[in-house]
Amino acid sequence: MSTQSTVAERASWQDYFDLCKPRVVALLLLTAIIGFVLACPPYEIDMPLLLAAITGIGLGSAAGAVINQVVERESDAKMARTENRPLPQGRVSQQNAFIFALLLAAGSVFVLTVWVNVLTAVLTFASMIGYAVIYTMYLKKATPQNIVIGGLAGATPPLLGWTAVTNSIDPEGLLLVLIIYTWTPPHFWALAIHRREDYAKVNLPMLPVTHGIEFTKYSILGYTILMIMVTLLPYLAFMRGWIYLLAAVLLGGYFLYKVLLLMFSSRENAAIRTFVYSINYLMLLFIAMVVDHYLLTPV
Repeated sequence: MSTQSTVAERASWQDYFDLCKPRVVALLLLTAIIGFVLACPPYEIDMPLLLAAITGIGLGSAAGAVINQVVERESDAKMARTENRPLPQGRVSQQNAFIFALLLAAGSVFVLTVWVNVLTAVLTFASMIGYAVIYTMYLKKATPQNIVIGGLAGATPPLLGWTAVTNSIDPEGLLLVLIIYTWTPPHFWALAIHRREDYAKVNLPMLPVTHGIEFTKYSILGYTILMIMVTLLPYLAFMRGWIYLLAAVLLGGYFLYKVLLLMFSSRENAAIRTFVYSINYLMLLFIAMVVDHYLLTPV
């Protein structure tokens, strides 16, 4: 029996599901749903359109995640955080994973083109290429600023949700992208500090590896301050009201507190705690936008 057949027999639906990075995709879809909801008048959500949009965006996001793991299968096998993924463990073959990614990408383009609009299909496909090809294949190995340059691809889901409704790229949708774009460096660099030895082992030029942990901490602080300033823009631009402003100030203030703890605390788990809070921060901030939208927008 060939190795390929053995791999195929060992693969399960759970392995293919894990290849899609479901937790990451879930967060991306949350921001896409919120972008969709914010583009609609309160209580006037087109549920079939929303279902089609999140299906297509989710398939595109999953395709990018699978291609990312196909490209990084060798380095994943050497890192503690990723060594148990289906590809390094041999539960799914490289060929089968790539075919799976192509099917997901094709499904994404089809669903969005037929049931949503061409603009959203094009932007979703471009985001997938930006993450899976430009970031994964080139930027990640080329520069310690990889996440700053390549972070735009991961910041687009709320705009995709927005364009699914409006079929246009508007300032409000771009502002949602800007929030996630400035959030990405402190979020990712906190994880990179925690996993510095893993990245050094596979020669990936992550900021803590190339410039040291102290420099990375100050970079996190700088981007956190920038992020907090950006999160005030929806209020200053009259896009959101006082409920969102209150949430942005409180959540941002606590984010800054966590970053200061990371900088000046000797706790070994400070970096991973900052990383975990950053995920909760983004979810709560976007949920606050929806609450503000429903409670303060005139019907």
